[in-house]
Amino acid sequence: MKKVNRSKTMQGLGIFLVLALLTVFTLPALAADKPVVGLVMKSLANEFFKTMEEGARKFAAEDGTFELIPVGMNSETDIDTQVAAMENFVVKKVDLIVVAPADSVGMVTSVKKAIDAGITVVNFDVTLDKQALKKAGLPEDFLFVGPDNAVGAEMVGDHLGETLGKGAKVIIIEGNPGADNAKQRKEGFMRSVDKFGLKLLDSKTAHWETEEANTLMTNLLTKYPDVQGIMCANDSMALGVEKAIAAAGKTGKIQIVGFDNIGAIQNLIKDGKVLATIDQFGPEMAANAIKVGMKIMKGEKLSGWQKTPVKLITKNDL
Repeated sequence: MKKVNRSKTMQGLGIFLVLALLTVFTLPALAADKPVVGLVMKSLANEFFKTMEEGARKFAAEDGTFELIPVGMNSETDIDTQVAAMENFVVKKVDLIVVAPADSVGMVTSVKKAIDAGITVVNFDVTLDKQALKKAGLPEDFLFVGPDNAVGAEMVGDHLGETLGKGAKVIIIEGNPGADNAKQRKEGFMRSVDKFGLKLLDSKTAHWETEEANTLMTNLLTKYPDVQGIMCANDSMALGVEKAIAAAGKTGKIQIVGFDNIGAIQNLIKDGKVLATIDQFGPEMAANAIKVGMKIMKGEKLSGWQKTPVKLITKNDL
């Protein structure tokens, strides 16, 4: 039997392992030639953010100049997951982070850490709180890419007011109290309430969530059986509201408006179960924020509000 030379065998194995390790660490290095973009969104249980992610992935594939890492949350109030995602992107040393904060105050500290680490950060969809930015030593006019939420809510609120007429009894279903866009949309709804002389019976939060809105609306229908219109700060909550109204046998008797223009709401508008919504062009929103971030990385000086459009959507538009 031929004697095996253990020394040569071990030497050969060592060379193999080194080559294998070099291969493992070289492949990501090749990918690192492209800038890495971290996308931090809110709840992927919300169709709006699913379509946003799809739009961002499509843009990344078509553009081909950067690597995209998208992260979403399990619920609209899961701020801890957003904070963890931001910290993970800092550790990974990504080149750009675009973030839609679940909490306008709570996310500022994580944004500051990323900026201190030399990462370009673009805020989109929901504005960061100005006072929290100032306290953290960041500019109050921190770069924001997104719509005028108050104007959008006023547009759809006005449509409800025109449909119902002066003195109609309405309820507002608010978004997450910690998010500035929720506050802005309520502000827009209140403008419509005042403008059309509507009677506001109540205003409660369902934290952007469908099932919470369904439970809330079921209770509100018992308390306010004569309500005529519901202003929902997003379409996910409008879905829950519509379900409660249908269960109470009041479909068509109570008008519902929303905000986001997700596919499920479009179907309800076509069927006459929801009056209208606002399109804020979700599939393009994250992509637009990434485009702005890329401009900054190339040396352009941008700050303040980079405004994106909103559009009223009714049955005539579908």
